[in-house]
Amino acid sequence: MTEKQRTILKEVSLEGIGLHTGTKVKVRLLPSDVNSGISFVRTDLPGAPIIKADIANVLTDKVLPRCTSIGQGDIAIHTVEHLMSVLSAFRM
Repeated sequence: MTEKQRTILKEVSLEGIGLHTGTKVKVRLLPSDVNSGISFVRTDLPGAPIIKADIANVLTDKVLPRCTSIGQGDIAIHTVEHLMSVLSAFRM
């Protein structure tokens, strides 16, 4: 059975304290285009680098061994499994 792609209807924003950093963070979820997948944009870094949620970008993190991190080079996004599980639960 082939499952259809889905996206969120409109922008959603959340703010809080980062689990590992203790700093204030803001997450914005935006609807995406067909076949674009899920991407994380680090707007706090110069050039706002984009990291796709892809198995090729999963990092082995010895500092934070009990979380799922994705990244490229020295750019990382930690604990993505929490957001990804919510998106999966709501079939996004």
